[in-house]
Amino acid sequence: MSISVTHLSKNFGAQKAVNDISFNIGKNEIVGFLGPNGAGKSTTMKMITGYLKPDKGSIEVCGISVQNQPTETQRKIGYLPESNALYLDMYVKEYLSFVGSVYNIDNLQSSVNDVVELVGLTKEAHKKIGQLSKGYKQRVGIAASLVHNPDVLILDEPTSGLDPNQIIEIRDIIKRLAENKTVIFSSHIMQDVEAICERVIIINKGQIVADDQLINLKNKTNDNQMVSVEFKEKIASNLFSGFKDCISVKEISQNKFNFETSNAESIRKQIMELCLSNNLNIVSLNSESNNLESVFKSLTL
Repeated sequence: MSISVTHLSKNFGAQKAVNDISFNIGKNEIVGFLGPNGAGKSTTMKMITGYLKPDKGSIEVCGISVQNQPTETQRKIGYLPESNALYLDMYVKEYLSFVGSVYNIDNLQSSVNDVVELVGLTKEAHKKIGQLSKGYKQRVGIAASLVHNPDVLILDEPTSGLDPNQIIEIRDIIKRLAENKTVIFSSHIMQDVEAICERVIIINKGQIVADDQLINLKNKTNDNQMVSVEFKEKIASNLFSGFKDCISVKEISQNKFNFETSNAESIRKQIMELCLSNNLNIVSLNSESNNLESVFKSLTL
């Protein structure tokens, strides 16, 4: 196993940030690690990297104990934290050489050149980091996590704050890296996870609520669909009491409603008919079937 987490716990005062979790990640797997804010994702990743000590439990990276041999395990890990702290006054290659020197790697300049090319920084390598766009700063962070050629790569929100084109480019980089490295990928952007990962671990309130192949998670949830509607007017939910194919109605506000249904098209038609007969105006009308976002909601709300 590349990563083995066993009965891991971490408390911050009275708050149980991580509560007795266990999972294994095999060699060359790429795993999406998901959860709401405050669920324990970043805390778990920091414990795997050795930045935080667990209160209970054990962690092994490539068969080496993180608690007993932290330096050895950190040589096996490349870590991009959510904050991606960089020295903005340093040039790209200068910074990567500095990071590589910390690991005492052989052929330092060759390794720097390799990661610059790998993450698509060649045209920007002559610049200071502070002159780069956020997308290229993220590439510098990824390059820094790779310069010592680790076996395990841990990426915490690597696409946060990027524009759509930059997100696609970072996705492509991560896919290439996953061909010969184990990757833990944390993101709040479900489309990223669906595009990159085959397996997903979901943590909520410090506990793992799902750990499976993405396709299996989708199939385990029911076949019902969700229809969301927002009216311009405030209306009473009893107007929907005669709707066919409606399993439940949730009132979000006086003009917003979510319908759980086995037939989204039927509900959409009935909403339109209701509007025509009662002179109502629709602001938005959307439906969604089982995707990672709906699975995530069902497990964490």
